[in-house]
Amino acid sequence: MQTNFSLAQLGDPNIADANDILRSCVHCGFCTATCPTYALLGDELDGPRGRIYLIKDMLEQDRPASDTDVRHIDRCLSCLSCMTTCPSGVNYMHLVDHGRRHIEKTYRRPISDRMLRSVLGWVLPNGRRLKWAQRVASIVTPFAALLPVPLRNMTRLAKKKEVVNKVVTPIKVKSAGEYKYRVALLTGCVQDNLNPTINQATIRLLARHGCDVVVVAEVGCCGSINHHLGQEDLTLATVTANVDAWTSSDQERPFDAIITNISGCGTMLKDYGFLLRSNSQHAKNAAHISALACDITEFMTRIGLEKIVSPSTMRVAYQSPCSMQHGQGISDEPVTLLRACGFDVVQPVGGHLCCGSAGTYNILQSDIAEILRRQKIASLLAVSPDIIASGNIGCMTQLDQTGADDMPCPIVHTVELLDWATGGPVPEALDDMMAEMMTVTA
Repeated sequence: MQTNFSLAQLGDPNIADANDILRSCVHCGFCTATCPTYALLGDELDGPRGRIYLIKDMLEQDRPASDTDVRHIDRCLSCLSCMTTCPSGVNYMHLVDHGRRHIEKTYRRPISDRMLRSVLGWVLPNGRRLKWAQRVASIVTPFAALLPVPLRNMTRLAKKKEVVNKVVTPIKVKSAGEYKYRVALLTGCVQDNLNPTINQATIRLLARHGCDVVVVAEVGCCGSINHHLGQEDLTLATVTANVDAWTSSDQERPFDAIITNISGCGTMLKDYGFLLRSNSQHAKNAAHISALACDITEFMTRIGLEKIVSPSTMRVAYQSPCSMQHGQGISDEPVTLLRACGFDVVQPVGGHLCCGSAGTYNILQSDIAEILRRQKIASLLAVSPDIIASGNIGCMTQLDQTGADDMPCPIVHTVELLDWATGGPVPEALDDMMAEMMTVTA
């Protein structure tokens, strides 16, 4: 694609990067075939190629974003399916991030939108604020039908029971046997409030496989929520703070890996080096942190599973999160590990398509998100699973929303099944199923 940025514009590192990305696009349109919003809406501007043209025009002309620009770019899930499909290697992820930042700087949204996005960027990345928000949601749930649509959606996604046994930071867990590795674990701002059993299972699994596990107190949200909302200052402040915290601990005693069990966070961590590439103080350390970051299934594939002590032949439908398969290029590892544990793993048709969670998308673009959710549930149930496994708390919450009765199967995190198979407890989400099975066999 031909571009016409001025030399002055190319002096901005972000514009220079956008220019390189745009020039790699050959207009082939392969990306539209795997774009969920293009498939649903049939509008060229709601596909990657159309959005690329919108972003190009905004940045090249250095003009404020228009209503049309904002409408179609806001509808992008950032699922990155287009990047998996693209034969030219177009880095759409970075380009749409440049576009979102430009929108936030140049476009004045309606006051209701500004307030909602500010609240999301203020509450969700902060565990304490999120905890209080969940309490408020539990109180107003009976009156949810009277709330504006975005707030109604937020009450559906919130947990209605008090979450206990959170992973408390700072924490250092010694390996259960022979010491082999030292790893840091990112517990996640949202995950540890919605489902702390995932982090507990991760710590047990790692310790069982010779890892000293460290949760660094000064590390907070990975920054992805603010990042995808276009809130650049908040994003960079969070990222630099995390880089400093992990670097300090790594210098005391080197990490072999920084583990994530939330695929959206993993994609963000692996991009720290790029985000701070122009920061002379943090660029080197950020690149090092990105190099250490890996998903729990990546790490377990690298070191190998210990003896399987609780093999299971349950039929597991694996739901591959977009941020894992498209954002990090991890597709085979989770399936291979689950099969090694004896599970009968099946994958749904259209597994490359998004479930509609996409960070805050299911709040801000709820109509599209709900259609995608129903499509994903139908494809998962079509393979007749006993359990559904995923590697991302956002997908799990999206598929099993409070009050919804269209998801009959329990949903667990992949790591909970790996933990169970190698000596850990039965995942809490399977308690009812296991009790029913015991009653039938009695």
